[in-house]
Amino acid sequence: MARIAGTDLPNDKRLDIALTYIYGIGRTNVKSVIAESQIPGERRVKTLTDEEVNRLAKIIEKKYMVEGDLRRHISDNIKRLIDIRSYRGLRHVKKLPLRGQRTRSNARTKRGKRMTIGALKKDDRVKMTDKTVATEKK
Repeated sequence: MARIAGTDLPNDKRLDIALTYIYGIGRTNVKSVIAESQIPGERRVKTLTDEEVNRLAKIIEKKYMVEGDLRRHISDNIKRLIDIRSYRGLRHVKKLPLRGQRTRSNARTKRGKRMTIGALKKDDRVKMTDKTVATEKK
């Protein structure tokens, strides 16, 4: 099992797919890494030699910010936005969408389970007032 940038690549996958398991490396970046390393993307990870794995690792380390460094960079950017109290920072604090999406009818994953707020039916209102009157008499 090849290990690049702290990530174990799956043996049975093609190289161009396996490299996307590294955080920060997508399909577009994979094409440039494979072209620079001169290793065909159709090859399976288990067929790579140690020299080829080292060549890939050096290219990725030199050209791209990946894994822990990238995660730290992103979290630092979010902390900076929060510290300067920008609109985007405030939206991060409130855990709401940042980029202008509507929240009235969507954004369920951010806002949580639906809760109905508003008018009660007449029967429900009567039951609630009866309960409050009964508790006040005791």
